[in-house]
Amino acid sequence: MSELQTHATEIRRIAVSLINDAGSGHPGSCLSAADLIAALYFQELRDRDRFVLSKGHACPALYAALHLCGRFDRAALGTFRRLGGLLQGSPTTSIPGVDATCGSLGQGFSIALGLALGFRQTQHDGRVYVMLGDGELQEGEVWEAAMAAAHHRLGNLCAIVDYNKMQSDDLNERTMRLEPLDAKWGAFNWHVRPIDGHDFGAIAAAFADARGRRDQPTVIVAHTIKGKGVSYMEGVPSWHGSVKLKPEEIARALADLGVACDHAHEYAFHG
Repeated sequence: MSELQTHATEIRRIAVSLINDAGSGHPGSCLSAADLIAALYFQELRDRDRFVLSKGHACPALYAALHLCGRFDRAALGTFRRLGGLLQGSPTTSIPGVDATCGSLGQGFSIALGLALGFRQTQHDGRVYVMLGDGELQEGEVWEAAMAAAHHRLGNLCAIVDYNKMQSDDLNERTMRLEPLDAKWGAFNWHVRPIDGHDFGAIAAAFADARGRRDQPTVIVAHTIKGKGVSYMEGVPSWHGSVKLKPEEIARALADLGVACDHAHEYAFHG
């Protein structure tokens, strides 16, 4: 198993465990994004870069990555979705390593636009990365920001769409279809890079491509699988979120992710 795959698997284990401990959360969205987040935090991001998780409901995956990077300890993981705890149900800048407070879909993308524009104006050499959910693209604010980013030729801005084809409790296609998605972004004058969002080679190549663009923002349309890594969650819209796992479900999820039953207690972070 590659180092990035090892990190991604651990992100998945921690994310589903946090959701299980809290009794609610969005497992499907965390699992689809885990490989992309692992690639960002353990390969792509430099010290002066910023990352905005616009699809804030997938924050357990972000918190897992930040913990693995040493931004906070194991005890902090036990505070997820706890009143007064450090790790809330959407990311906030009070959390070490979180660059933007997000939750209401679409707003994180606008924050990323502002960061990238600010970097340009102050000659800051950092880059800004932002991850959006595909259902989030139905927000009008997203397309206003996309138009502005292209107008200002923000080559320092890279958007990543976690394109798992599902939202809430149904398919995008039955809620509000997005296709032709690549053409939509292209029409807004973005450089479009469609990839397999679970292929680390393709992810790395797409990030390298984006870094080479000086006068045009890049969007990586990452085709992913909702619930990736947990057999009974994969491709099932009902595992999007607001769910409570049963004891047998968390045991099976951890088993699918390679945790032996006699080590499952290591992934109980609260209590």
